[in-house]
Amino acid sequence: MKDLLGLMGKAKEMQAKFQAMQDEIATLEATGQAGGGLVSVTLTGKFEMKVLKIDPSLLKEDEAEIVEDLILAAHNDAKNKVEQVMQEKTKALTAGLPIPPGMKLPF
Repeated sequence: MKDLLGLMGKAKEMQAKFQAMQDEIATLEATGQAGGGLVSVTLTGKFEMKVLKIDPSLLKEDEAEIVEDLILAAHNDAKNKVEQVMQEKTKALTAGLPIPPGMKLPF
């Protein structure tokens, strides 16, 4: 019975740590760039686009497709950075726990 209470206490503690981590990730911002910095995108920890910057030299009528590709590339770069930080924070939080490989946290 003592082990069960200890396990429940640890689970509650882990839940609080996960909530704190999720709150921290929600305030996270990451900026991705493409075209050598001609296009940059800033995402929040919830993958919401917050800022989009396009160098005026790209705003030519016949280069719309290039700008579209650069925006997508910058967005994906920022998304990868947010995911990497989330993964690092989750790994630090779950160190020593027997979690199956490939299982993504937070759920």
